Amino acid sequence: MHVIFVEDDALNRRVVQDMLSVIGVEMAEAEDGPTGLKMLSQDPYDLVLMDLRMPGMDGLTAIAHQRAAEYQAQIPIIVVTADTAPDLKDRCFAAGASDVIMKPVALNALIDAIGRAMVGAADDDMMLD
Repeated sequence: MHVIFVEDDALNRRVVQDMLSVIGVEMAEAEDGPTGLKMLSQDPYDLVLMDLRMPGMDGLTAIAHQRAAEYQAQIPIIVVTADTAPDLKDRCFAAGASDVIMKPVALNALIDAIGRAMVGAADDDMMLD
C-alpha cells in the first residue's frame, strides 16, 4: 500500500510515518496542499491522509481539487485533524473525505480508518454501472 500524507508539520508526518511503517505501509510526504496535489498527479497512491489547517491551501480545498481531478477522484481520503468544530465531519464529508480521525493520532484509530477506507474503495470498484 502506498499512502501520501499532506501535512505541514514535520513532526506529525514523522509520527504517522513511524506508525505506518509498523504495519508495512509506505508513506510519501507533502508539506502543503499544492505539493500534495502535484504529487498525486504524478504517482499512483492508494490512500491520502490530509491535514485540514495548512498555510496557502487548507485541506478542504485540497480535497475538493483532488475530487475534481478525474484521475484522483476515487482515491480514499482520511482527514487527520485537531479541529473539534461541531460540524467538522459534515464539512469533511461534503468536501469528499472518506473518514476523519483526530490528532494526536492513535495507531489503532489510524489502522481502523485505513481499513474502512480501503473496504469502501473496494466496494466502489465492484459497483456495476
